[in-house]
Amino acid sequence: MDDLIIRPARPGDAAALLEIYEYYVNHTAVTFEYDAPSEDEFRHRIENTLRRYPYLAAEVNGKIVGYAYAGAFKNRAAYDWSVEVTVYLSPDMRRRGIGRALYGELERQLGEMGILNLYACIAVPAGEDDEYLNHDSVDFHARMGYAVAGRFRRCGYKFGRWYDMVWMEKMIGGHLPDTKPVRWRKG
Repeated sequence: MDDLIIRPARPGDAAALLEIYEYYVNHTAVTFEYDAPSEDEFRHRIENTLRRYPYLAAEVNGKIVGYAYAGAFKNRAAYDWSVEVTVYLSPDMRRRGIGRALYGELERQLGEMGILNLYACIAVPAGEDDEYLNHDSVDFHARMGYAVAGRFRRCGYKFGRWYDMVWMEKMIGGHLPDTKPVRWRKG
């Protein structure tokens, strides 16, 4: 891979990250958002995430080509050791190891924080793959060591079709009775 750099995302990256995300909002059912957020809203999402969790950007030859971040799995103290993870890549940069590199660094940072459980909420076709959604994300997560934990059937409606949602999980730490508190980011 040409000069791949994984670095912390910054609020000033909002336009570049939003450009990647807009593709998925407008042309796929990967996200169930119908309308892309404004740049200000996207910047706010980045700032909000960075208060507690890692948010990473991938650059190739100085251009942002992907991003990954973690967020709260549920807003209860007992869930502090669990996070939901997300990754997006520029459509022309898939299958080049960038998603693997982003998730690898995200997992490393989350492990240092004391996070134990990673969850990915993934849209999948209710039946066969179609022009808006396929099983690539499920396959990617499986290669990264995630296992299917549950499926919600026909829970998302986009482009005149019903889609399923799969939850996948990966454990990255030991679940001990004397588990230490999570070391939150100072964002």
